[in-house]
Amino acid sequence: MEAVDAIALGMGAAWASGINLYAAVFMLGLLQRMGHIVLPPDLAFVADPLVMGAAGLLYLAEFFADKTPGVDTGWDALHAFVRIPGGAILAAGALGELSPAAELAGYLLGGGLAAGSYTLKAGGRVLINTSPEPFTNWAASIAEDVAVIAGLWTALRHPWLFLGLLVLFLVVLAWLLPRLWRGIRALAARIGRRGGGGGRRAEEG
Repeated sequence: MEAVDAIALGMGAAWASGINLYAAVFMLGLLQRMGHIVLPPDLAFVADPLVMGAAGLLYLAEFFADKTPGVDTGWDALHAFVRIPGGAILAAGALGELSPAAELAGYLLGGGLAAGSYTLKAGGRVLINTSPEPFTNWAASIAEDVAVIAGLWTALRHPWLFLGLLVLFLVVLAWLLPRLWRGIRALAARIGRRGGGGGRRAEEG
């Protein structure tokens, strides 16, 4: 595998992991087993039937949890400890055949990139959950699944295009994260004021 292909695969897998690790692992494993791609030796473990079976079952669980308001935020909170390390491992596996230094860079860059896409997804879901209807959650979840599949496919088939889009994503991420954080802080303050008001009314009663 050429360097640009390995870099695109590693960064694509890391980015996708921050959004939906199980879909990323299952898709890579399926493509390997069907003969559509040849993964680097250090990443070929995703095609193991045991790994694919676990990823498939967990993806089904996430498919429903991710579309339920409130449950999706709890699910995302738990998966901070899964998606980010998973992205680092996949990126390192993709870059490991280039050199030991590239493998280490894969851990660092992959973990950072997975953290970025994870934060954008999880933070966005917190704000989306302020909507009283469930349809926004469904639309967001389906869009995320499509983005994972399309992003990985682009990384595998058109690595230069993916890397260009990844740079654009990082620019948008840098612009969006402070605004997302301010929105979450404003939401938390609003919830706090409501809780405080309710407590004062109870004391007055």
